[in-house]
Amino acid sequence: MRTGMLALALGLLCLRVLPAVPSVGIVAMMALIGLCCLPWRARLLGLFLLGLSWACVSAQQALDDRLAPALDGRTVWLEGRVVGLPEQGGRVVRFELEEAHSRRAELPRRLQLSWFGGPPVFSGERWRLAVSLKRPHGLLNPHGPDREATLLARRVGATGSVKAGERLALAEAAWRDGVRQRLLSVDAQGREAELVALVLGDGKGLARENWDVLQATGTVHLLVISGQHIGLLAGLVYGLIAALARLGWWPQRLPWLPWACGLGFAAALGYGLLAGFQVPVQRACMMLAMVLLWRLRFRHLGVGLPLLLALVAVLLWEPLASLLPGFWLSFAAVAVLTLTFSGRLGAWNRWLAWGRAQWLIALGLLPVLLALELPVSVTAPLANVFAVPWISLAVLPLALLGTLLLPVPLVGESLLWMAGGLLDGLFRLLAALADWHPAWVPEPLSWFVWGLVCTGALLLLLPRGVPMRVLGWPLLLLAVFAPRERVPHGQVEVWQLDVGQGLAFVLRTRDHAMLYDAGPAMGDQDLGERIVLPTLRKLGVNALDLMLLSHADADHAGGAPAVLRGLPVLRVVAGGSARLPAVLQAQPCDNGQHWQWDGVSFSLWQWPGARDSNQDSCVLLVEASGERLLLTGDLDAPGERAWAHDWQATRVDWLQSPHHGSRSSSSQSLLSTTAPRGALISRGRYNAFGHPHAEVMERYRTNGIEVFDSAVRGAVRLRLGDFGEPLGMRDPPRFWRDPS
Repeated sequence: MRTGMLALALGLLCLRVLPAVPSVGIVAMMALIGLCCLPWRARLLGLFLLGLSWACVSAQQALDDRLAPALDGRTVWLEGRVVGLPEQGGRVVRFELEEAHSRRAELPRRLQLSWFGGPPVFSGERWRLAVSLKRPHGLLNPHGPDREATLLARRVGATGSVKAGERLALAEAAWRDGVRQRLLSVDAQGREAELVALVLGDGKGLARENWDVLQATGTVHLLVISGQHIGLLAGLVYGLIAALARLGWWPQRLPWLPWACGLGFAAALGYGLLAGFQVPVQRACMMLAMVLLWRLRFRHLGVGLPLLLALVAVLLWEPLASLLPGFWLSFAAVAVLTLTFSGRLGAWNRWLAWGRAQWLIALGLLPVLLALELPVSVTAPLANVFAVPWISLAVLPLALLGTLLLPVPLVGESLLWMAGGLLDGLFRLLAALADWHPAWVPEPLSWFVWGLVCTGALLLLLPRGVPMRVLGWPLLLLAVFAPRERVPHGQVEVWQLDVGQGLAFVLRTRDHAMLYDAGPAMGDQDLGERIVLPTLRKLGVNALDLMLLSHADADHAGGAPAVLRGLPVLRVVAGGSARLPAVLQAQPCDNGQHWQWDGVSFSLWQWPGARDSNQDSCVLLVEASGERLLLTGDLDAPGERAWAHDWQATRVDWLQSPHHGSRSSSSQSLLSTTAPRGALISRGRYNAFGHPHAEVMERYRTNGIEVFDSAVRGAVRLRLGDFGEPLGMRDPPRFWRDPS
């Protein structure tokens, strides 16, 4: 039975690595072969093929429900019902719409919308909206999250921005939104948003600094309704009935074990409904159901089978769950505890067992975090030792009981006030831990080294006395000390990051690193903090020798303060430095300055006759082993002509398309002088400026210049000095990525 379940699970999980979903004919053939194999010795192959076939059918249904390409970027009037808990904070209202329909077009079942400056929107309301619809898309950078995979896993068929709208009907049966509003109105000592996250699983209201503290200490799972919360509530109910039965206070005519299992699951299911019964909660309830069923009827089957059955049940219910990091983390955590606490000789002291559980989970999840390219919290074992019981035994019971008793005057508010005070004290301690040791952002490992790290973690999870267990330590330490690939002398690794309508280039030689522009920051969207800084860390850049800002516009220099706060920067140079914030301490661009790093030449140029910010751009020419790259910022046609007549003007191999490919740039004078092989364009897919302009694209085509567009290919990597071709992050096919 176990091998059959494992084969089925592997078939369902194989969807995660498919470059494309097979055609209907191939899927039907796989399913038919799988059915034919079941009665024979090839039963395992049959189960594998059936699992893969079902996963492919489910994935194709989600892909077919995406917005039609003909509607991409169009504004459509539609009607629909608001679902979930809308995000009301700041100037933007974000919410999801279901049952959307339009007279002119067929729409996906679920839409994710944002409304800048919009009115309050509540769950259950029906709206008529004018929406600029977009196919699911996201910025894609090295070792960063893949938003398209997340949207597909949540079966969001389109995103969009609301231009206008009117409410057609008030909320119906939107009790969760009512509970949220009531929780936000009570006095919880400034921790109302945290209570909403804990009770309703809605973390949208948490401040960014609180998320940073939770991530740095590995305690995000405590403020997001997860398997731990579901299992805790079920365990409290189960333990209460077991204690009553042991004391003789449980009715003798009622067998206590079935009632404990049934009422425990009912409590967990009710909590899941309160949390919206999203995919993580569904997964937790399925796992709990398997565990309780095992406890009730099948204890002789061991503890591994319920976990395997839960895995298969979750994947059969939602095969796309494997695209979400939370799926792997939750099952891996349970698997680690199952492995380490089952089949041990003797018993551990209760407090010793609790401390070991946190340490072993951190150890066992390390390979998973490395594979998912997520930050690793060094302080997580220590933080969870006190934070888990703090939340589980004190805050959560008070919060749930207070929410339940809100209709009773003063009682509910008092309990929530106490819960908020406990949360405030916990966050103060966690903040101190986060300041003491931030999360570690590991560099990517090769698959071979990662396999050795996995082997090391597995050896250390085994009981003492197992032969060769001590070898786990050196294997595990490869995660930190494994030799990384270094840029060869005389070459430079160049990344054009995908930062939407902005610009950010990372350049690394063997021993030096620089950043050319730092991405945009507008309003509460700082891509310097959200994308540029995390990407630098994941690329192994721990300090910058130079941050060169082409000019002072927000789409180029807006992210610079966040980068400066997060990394040591030896020097900041900028075009139009006087217009930048004083905190940057930027030096002016020195026209004609030239230097070398590790056999790579760099030189700066700035037009003395510049009359505006774009013309003031500081231009960088990089040459590595005879191959050249020209970074131009937002230089326009007059500035390009001035550069073309300067003594530094030369042929280049790669050109950063000036001003994102606007009509006023990429003049024929520049293209004739530089004669590049390719042009790198950084722009937002749905930008309001029409970049890149059709005339510019036609000039590139006429001159035989290949275009590498970040909106189409994601972040682009170029190894200057080996005369190879650039590689876009979207070039390797994945079935969930939009090929358009």
